[in-house]
Amino acid sequence: MSNLFAEHKNRLTELIATYSDRVDFLTIRLEQAEETNIFLRTNKIETLSESIALGGQVRACYRGGWGFAAFNDLASLVDRIEEAIAGARIVGDSATTLAPVKSVQVVCQVPLTGSDPRQISLADKKALCDRYNELLRSYNDCLTSTTVSYSDSSQKIIIATSEGSVIEQSWSDMEMRFSATARKDNTLQTGRETTGSRQAYEDLTNLDQQVIGAAQRAVDALSLPKIKGNIYTVVIDPILTGLFVHEAFGHLSEADMAYENPDLLEVMSMGKRFGSEDLQIFDGAAPISSEQNYIHRGSYYYDDEGTPATTTQLIKDGVLVGRLHSRETAGKLGEQPTGNARCLNYHYSPIVRMTNTWIAKGNTPVKSLFQGISEGVYARNWLGGMTNGEMFTFSAGEAWMIRNGEVAEPVKDVTISGNVFKTLANIEAIGNDFCWDESGGCGKGGQSGLAVGCGGPSLRIKNVTIGGDFN
Repeated sequence: MSNLFAEHKNRLTELIATYSDRVDFLTIRLEQAEETNIFLRTNKIETLSESIALGGQVRACYRGGWGFAAFNDLASLVDRIEEAIAGARIVGDSATTLAPVKSVQVVCQVPLTGSDPRQISLADKKALCDRYNELLRSYNDCLTSTTVSYSDSSQKIIIATSEGSVIEQSWSDMEMRFSATARKDNTLQTGRETTGSRQAYEDLTNLDQQVIGAAQRAVDALSLPKIKGNIYTVVIDPILTGLFVHEAFGHLSEADMAYENPDLLEVMSMGKRFGSEDLQIFDGAAPISSEQNYIHRGSYYYDDEGTPATTTQLIKDGVLVGRLHSRETAGKLGEQPTGNARCLNYHYSPIVRMTNTWIAKGNTPVKSLFQGISEGVYARNWLGGMTNGEMFTFSAGEAWMIRNGEVAEPVKDVTISGNVFKTLANIEAIGNDFCWDESGGCGKGGQSGLAVGCGGPSLRIKNVTIGGDFN
């Protein structure tokens, strides 16, 4: 495939040179993807597949209007270029404003630290899923259904632009998901676990405790009391912190959400205070981040427009200082591009997406987060959630009451909801722990399952609305 990719690279640059004078900007993105997908439901195999796809996309911009065409037949590339250019010239009616980036010619690969999933046989991957499924199914007789899913994708991409950039980049990404549903009379409870890696197949081979944990939470929850709905001081663990910063705050930091929405742009105005001076929030795709020397699931060297990966501070000392950009949103807002234009695959145009998003750890010992809480809630892990603009609702995977500064009895059906800006302002203390969650599959604009990382420390938050049993 390397020689074939070299031939394609030369052809892309030739075609860019031929057609670039007809538009303000022209780029071709060619992609080869090798994928494995396995899905087991209780005792049935629903999916067992390996596939290879080769395709690409053409994007053209003329007077601010964009044309897009996708292809999976290289023989049709010239026609697709003509289509994209024609589309851009039809809709363009203003000015093309793209923040400048330096042109580069580079070959790069997000490095693996262990086995490449492409070197592991389908039989071995299936055997791994079978082992985890047996752990789930054998945990307790009250489990009525279980699911195990495995996926990996290895992508090699060439991006060529009319500004002279030719970037060849590759990575592998892996993910596993587990669920167990338990039943007692008319009561159903579900436990879930998800994990992923952009480093090594071995990261998925020693997950027994996580798998058993999903089954255990489902079974245990059958006999737990429902929490009484109320306003509580809440301590959340790093996994829920990661979910919160990604879902509730991160999407609002994506500049395409703001630059055509004056109301949101005003809410998310630079220099506005959202939290205490201890609050620091970042997003970054650079494989070696400032937080840890580590490759996360949102890591890469160049985004899908050819902009270098960066680390962007979004909140500094509680104040909004940055947002996430494509070249177009950066140009229109007069800010620097951040390398956050991403597409799920060649069928979709790049849009502004998070990469690895985190709240930096603080100085409060975790045990101290509970002190002084007469009645509160300690919530860990996540079961599900949704956001709608500034509002969010998350379900905790497991939770306990806090009584007189101590973790007390476990409870179930804990949902945490609120306004993201009020919640940020209500963070009372930031723990000195930190954990990355590599379970992310982000959805936006019809592009669901894009790999991301998120993380943070434990947080203590006051005045949190907890849903549950209000009787």
